[in-house]
Amino acid sequence: MRAILFLLLFCWTIAGCVTPKEQLLHMDSSQVKLRSIQTRAFDTTDKEKTLRTIIATLQDLGFVMDKADSTLGTITGTKLNQYELRMTVTVRPRGETQTLVRANAQYELTAVEDPKPYQDFFTALEKAMFLTAHEAD
Repeated sequence: MRAILFLLLFCWTIAGCVTPKEQLLHMDSSQVKLRSIQTRAFDTTDKEKTLRTIIATLQDLGFVMDKADSTLGTITGTKLNQYELRMTVTVRPRGETQTLVRANAQYELTAVEDPKPYQDFFTALEKAMFLTAHEAD
């Protein structure tokens, strides 16, 4: 009896962990919209220069750098201003001539879905990338 009870409990536990393929592959439109807000493509292949420009941009926006990894192409910074806003930016190549930059912001421990922080970051980054490409200070 004990073995049967254990087997039933085991099967019930395993069945609760199964997720249908459709559910795993389902991406609702809000996730797609958020990703489009978080991502920009730049016409450069210089990953190191892009990472340096991102660090400078985040610092200009009041962020303190927590960590940067040039191998992974990630930078994380925190902004403390009566709240904690953490932003992680990832850089990766896109094709032969572009670099893709994706920012992911969190307020406290909640993902930021409001487009404003992303717009502010990318507006500042676009200006900095332009100035860096044209060697202006």
